[in-house]
This record gives sequence, structure tokens and C-alpha cells, in this order.
Amino acid sequence: MKGTQNKYYIVCEDLFKIYKIAELEVVALRGLDLKVETGELMAIVGASGSGKSTLLNILGGLDVPSAGQVVVGNRDLLKTSSRDLVDYRRQDVGFVWQQTSRNVISYLTAYQNVELPLILLGWSIRKRRRRVEEMMEAVGLTSRSNHFPDRLSGGEQQRVAIAVAMAHNPPLLLADEPTGELDSQTSETVLDVFRSVNDVYGVTVVIVTHDIRIMSKVNRVVTIRDGRTSQETVRKVQTEFVKPEARIEKTHDEFIVVDGAGRLQIPRDLVEKLKLGRRAVVLMEDDHLVVWPVESQEGEEK
Repeated sequence: MKGTQNKYYIVCEDLFKIYKIAELEVVALRGLDLKVETGELMAIVGASGSGKSTLLNILGGLDVPSAGQVVVGNRDLLKTSSRDLVDYRRQDVGFVWQQTSRNVISYLTAYQNVELPLILLGWSIRKRRRRVEEMMEAVGLTSRSNHFPDRLSGGEQQRVAIAVAMAHNPPLLLADEPTGELDSQTSETVLDVFRSVNDVYGVTVVIVTHDIRIMSKVNRVVTIRDGRTSQETVRKVQTEFVKPEARIEKTHDEFIVVDGAGRLQIPRDLVEKLKLGRRAVVLMEDDHLVVWPVESQEGEEK
């Protein structure tokens, strides 16, 4: 068990999140399983409402799951007190959001924005200065340190946001749609910065996005559908990262995820192509399974 904990920084098992709205219950996560290795650079993709942002909020200690298990580092977030969650968010996690207003303070310079969390954590002036200069260099904005956010481009603001999130050297960096408001070329630059800080600092990076171009920038992409992990796309070999428009079929393997209860989600395009209804026959042939569609009976809901 100890070896497993060291290998995986994030472990989610049979994770549920239910929101109550008036007398209605909305199930955002439905028994989700996920493991993220320590120091991994990975992305979570899915359609709007699939549960990916809910998962990110839980991993960041901003929300509490309804049931299941979620362990980040050596913390069981389901059993962590509210006070300890505050310490967890301040010390162990860095956040990068889509909206600039959530990442940087408009009346502070880029330098001051990066310095602020270190002031709140009580770092000395000398230590703060050294760390801020290091982070501004890490995101390629040393020459823009004294500029206010409104004098920076959207991509530069997001790079400052990464510097702010990494200022206190957290072991986990979470990003929610960090390129959602950027053009494709600027998005590439920002994603390259995530890769760089992952390489240099060994931080575990989880990026939530709907942009499938992320596949060319990370080593693993997990697809969430209807509150569960459904597919994984894994880089075969550690090659040089390629541009989003380049072919990636030969560098990635695609898998359907089987969760702890033995459930799997067949991709929707295959369901439609095979005209699968509510029932199917699963047969074992030698060392593999065959899913055989069954014609729906008269009056049976598809």
C-alpha cells in the first residue's frame, strides 16, 4: 500500500458528488475512478456537464465529495476537516482558472501578484524576491514583471497566473480551462509553460479542458462522460511534443476505462454504429471479450 501511495499522488475510487437544488438531486459524479501518478502531466476532457470541473474542485479542496474515496498526497479529502482543507489549499495546491480576474489582481503588477501568496505565507523578503524572479523567468516574463495585468496580453496574463500558482512550490497544480479564452497559437505557448514547470519542478499537473488539442501536449488524456471516466489516451513513447495539427495516431494508444466495479463505457459513436439498445451479449473468446448487440424487443425502450 505504501508503494502505491508513493506512485500515485491522486487516487479516486467510486467517487460520487450529488448536488441538491431545491427538491431535486443532480448527480455530477457517478462512481468515478481515477489514478494520477506523482509528477504526471495529464489532462481531463469531456463535454460540458460531464463532471470534469466538479472533479477538479474536489481535488483542490474547494468541494467535498458525497461518497467514495479521494486521496491526494497523504490526505483523505473526504475525512479532512474544514480547517485542514484551508491549509491544504494554501500550501499543497496551485490553481489556474480560465477567468483572468480569478488569477491575478488588477491593481498589482505581475511581480506583486506572484509575491502576494508568499507574503501571506510569511516568507522573508530575500526569499520572496529570489522566488518571484525565478518564477517570472520560468514563465518567460522577466521583462514584463513591472507591468499591470491590463498591459499584458491574454496569454501573458495566463503565464503570470501559472507563476502565481507555482510561487509557493506546491506539489499539485490544477488548471480549469486555462486556454479557453485564447487563440490556438497562444494556447500552445501557455500549454508549453505547463509542460516546462512539470519538467523542471516535478509538480503533478492536472488540466481540465474541452479542447482535444491538449492531447499533443500531455502524456495522458482521460475522458469523462456522465460522471465516470470512460476513455484514456496514453502516449506510447516519450517523443518530442508535436503541434496540435500534426498526426498523433502513431504516438498514442486509446483505451476504454474499466472501473473498480467492472463497468466500462462504450464510446458513443460505436454505440450508434452498432445500434446498441439497452441490452447486449458479452462473450468471452479465448483471451478477449466480444460485445454482441441484441435487437430490442417490441415496446422496449432503447
